[in-house]
Amino acid sequence: MLRTVKPRNARSKRALEAREAKEVEDVRTAIFVKGTHTGEVVNGVMKELMALKRPDAISFSKKNTIHPFEDASSLEFWAGKNDASMFLMGQSTKKRPAGLIIARTFDSRLLDMCELGVDKFVSMAEFKTPKSTPGHKPMIHFASELFDTHPRFIQVKSLLMDLFNGEVIDSICLPGLEHVISVSIAPAPALQTANPILGDAQEEDVQNLPKIHIRTYTVKLLPSGMRVPRVELMEMGPFLDLSLRRHQAADPEMWKAAMRRPKLKKQDLEKGLGKKKKNMEVDEMGDLRGRVHIAKQDLDKLQTRKMKGLKSTPAEEDGSSGRQRAGGRPSTEKAKAGLRVIVLIVWSCTCPSRG
Repeated sequence: MLRTVKPRNARSKRALEAREAKEVEDVRTAIFVKGTHTGEVVNGVMKELMALKRPDAISFSKKNTIHPFEDASSLEFWAGKNDASMFLMGQSTKKRPAGLIIARTFDSRLLDMCELGVDKFVSMAEFKTPKSTPGHKPMIHFASELFDTHPRFIQVKSLLMDLFNGEVIDSICLPGLEHVISVSIAPAPALQTANPILGDAQEEDVQNLPKIHIRTYTVKLLPSGMRVPRVELMEMGPFLDLSLRRHQAADPEMWKAAMRRPKLKKQDLEKGLGKKKKNMEVDEMGDLRGRVHIAKQDLDKLQTRKMKGLKSTPAEEDGSSGRQRAGGRPSTEKAKAGLRVIVLIVWSCTCPSRG
């Protein structure tokens, strides 16, 4: 069962609410930890990967005695202390030289992890080419079907996506695409002839699994005479050749809780998050605007303020204003006007003249 932490005061309650699951998650912070024995290759790899992860990276300078596959309490403590959900640990031993462990946590508890062996490493310093700006969101390309079919490579793809994926955005400007991380798999003829999808029987045979190649390139946009520019890739580094080693799959109950989408609050729905509603949009100022469709209105039946001068006469309501009725009798208004004229004539004849 997953533990539930109850806040003791209002401050701790706000801190827990800030770390709750969100519909749009924040950028994952990664902690880079060194083991008791690290060689020059492991130190160089961690330094280069941290340069790609900046500014969402925390480096522990001191060496630590950690064994994640035996005891993950240290990782869980650091995850809760630093509000981080990714770990990259470097360890080099006689049995497993030049090893990297990528771990992922959920709710400050270890979710899953995978150990990779560094077979070849080429640093950025060996490529005399321009480098990308730290903090820019990279493009990630996975060039193999095994990343969608084999369980081990599916886990590696998920871990790399969470490690390098930056802030969730809706759109991006072309000059903002500065570098590409290409992840491919080395050919394995023996496995492909036996089973192209690498069945379950071959899953635990790590020696027969193909190696993973990670290449990083900078994007150069050149004029092409059209609206879309011509794209060229330049080697930036680092270049890594990795081999699969130990791994720990996620607990089914914890994985189900990690994949569950939280319920959106009313203010989040008003901001346009979650499922898009019809005829509703949020403008640049953050105000919610809606469009209402109604039937055609009859303005003659529109209720207005009742004023004496705006009242219609019975003749106007019947549509015979200023005209003679069907029976040949004059209308009421015309009769009243005639009576006024007669009264004025009589009054002028009877009144004595002045002067």
